[in-house]
Amino acid sequence: MLKPIKFTRPDGRTANGVIAEAQQALGAVVVLQEWWGVNAQICGVAERLAAAGFTALVPDLYRGKSTVEQEEAHHLMEALNFGDAAANDVRGAVQYLKSLNLGSGKVGITGYCMGGALTWLALMNTPEADAGVVWYGLPPLEYLDASKLTQPVMAHWATQDAAFSIDNVDRLEPLLREAQVRYEGHRYHAHHAFANEDAQGPKRIAITQYDAVWARMAWDRTLRFFGQHLTA
Repeated sequence: MLKPIKFTRPDGRTANGVIAEAQQALGAVVVLQEWWGVNAQICGVAERLAAAGFTALVPDLYRGKSTVEQEEAHHLMEALNFGDAAANDVRGAVQYLKSLNLGSGKVGITGYCMGGALTWLALMNTPEADAGVVWYGLPPLEYLDASKLTQPVMAHWATQDAAFSIDNVDRLEPLLREAQVRYEGHRYHAHHAFANEDAQGPKRIAITQYDAVWARMAWDRTLRFFGQHLTA
């Protein structure tokens, strides 16, 4: 069951979020929202990780705001200070989970869409993190310093993604190889947000499409990856 939580950022300020506690935690994961905010879908991701044995914390990057409207989501994302979120909100969440010493004591980061892009930045700014899983998100490559990625990283990409072009992934992966990042990338013949159950029916926007088969495969790979890198 989810419950609200407060934690301290590295700059000393207090941040809010929600946490799903595993009954017998193997480790822990920070979950980063899509551009919609902390909604039922991203909370469901945290609960799913908790059911698999990873206590999951979702920091509230929008400070209590969320939306179902595409235009408002764009405005909320544009107003987000990504550098501050990565260096303070996400790192603070990782440090908080580290202080709980759950299971192995290891903590990962995962994020979707906007949260996927933020996962790259957070891993660069959070040496305490032990692994990361990115779901179809990527910052502009000029903001990504692969030499600072000391953790193993898995990424799930959609080859028909109209939000994050697969061409940019083609540019990213050689940079990761050159920096000797421990990287595992997977590509799916899918559209953006293929692992978001809300990306179907009336909740779907034009560039998104949920795909249950690819989502299941990506989830299986993610849990295997976190099991490998976050458990004792």
